[in-house]
Amino acid sequence: MSIITLDVRRSPLGRLNAVAKLTAALTIGIVLLLSIDPVSAGVSFALTCALLPFARLSFRDLWLRVWPIAASALIASLATALYGRESGSVYFEWGLLRISDGSLMLAGAIFLRVLAIAVPSVVLFATTDPTDLADALAQLVRLPARFVLGALAGLRLVGLLIDDWRELAMARRARGVADTGRIRRFAGQTFALFVLAIRRGTKLATAMEARGFGTRIRRTWARPSTLRAGDALLVLIAVAVAAASVTASVATGAWTPVTGL
Repeated sequence: MSIITLDVRRSPLGRLNAVAKLTAALTIGIVLLLSIDPVSAGVSFALTCALLPFARLSFRDLWLRVWPIAASALIASLATALYGRESGSVYFEWGLLRISDGSLMLAGAIFLRVLAIAVPSVVLFATTDPTDLADALAQLVRLPARFVLGALAGLRLVGLLIDDWRELAMARRARGVADTGRIRRFAGQTFALFVLAIRRGTKLATAMEARGFGTRIRRTWARPSTLRAGDALLVLIAVAVAAASVTASVATGAWTPVTGL
């Protein structure tokens, strides 16, 4: 069962090759890691948001995927605002806590940078089927087939682990051993899930070995993975977004290389 909806699969981004999406996400992410300033991150984030309609992701689906990253970015920015580099006017000072113009600007830059890196990656991979990604990595990037197929099988089992966790919780509750001691209950249930995962993984490895997944003979693929003009266009758009963010940052004098911090 696919983890993406049919509407997302048929979207302009959903029809593109997984390797092209991976290349686009890496292009934007690597460029944004070269500097910590709010201008380049803001421009990249704004341009990425302008391209979101092509993914056909609902706001709810996007929020469910992004909110943990946004919460982490907010925590990191708050810590930076309190303990970051001091420069300009100081607005608050108490012990080690110090809020100044420099710390606030650095906090805003970090918050925007985390979102600017995370949102394109989340959107691109939310429109990618794991099987398509595995086919592309094995056929185009030439990664070892055993590694790719093993990773794909493990990814497919994530949903089963969630179902196992729920079944374990209901079974323990039905037996009357989940009414008290939340920490002890969580530890016991985690160990039970770990044992269950090992057993299922062993059975899956045996089944894959029996079906010839472990052979050293060069395998064939049911679905060929190819690059098309739309894939090249996506990479060019990613390069354009990265170039626009750097150009705007340099033009405004906000470019701050990581090595210069």
